[in-house]
Amino acid sequence: MKNSGTVRRNYKAIVSDIAEGFLTINPLYLKPYEESALKSLYTALERKQVDIRAEPFPYHDTSLIRQRNLKLQRIFAAITVMKSFSREKRFRLL
Repeated sequence: MKNSGTVRRNYKAIVSDIAEGFLTINPLYLKPYEESALKSLYTALERKQVDIRAEPFPYHDTSLIRQRNLKLQRIFAAITVMKSFSREKRFRLL
């Protein structure tokens, strides 16, 4: 299935799947996307990261702390892969 930039996607759903661990980002996954689609996905990832950090911190519940940290770790890893991919393809994400 070819991912074209003309088809409108729900980036919020994709980012949610990344944060929950249902989807992982790697260069092979990003390859069919156009530059504008990658920029939109990157923006959605950053927005989700800010939203998770803005939630109240669960000080006394270790399982919620672990879930929160795993989501942030997955999002950070996806952002890092996207930055590396964009540097390799010679375009800016922002």
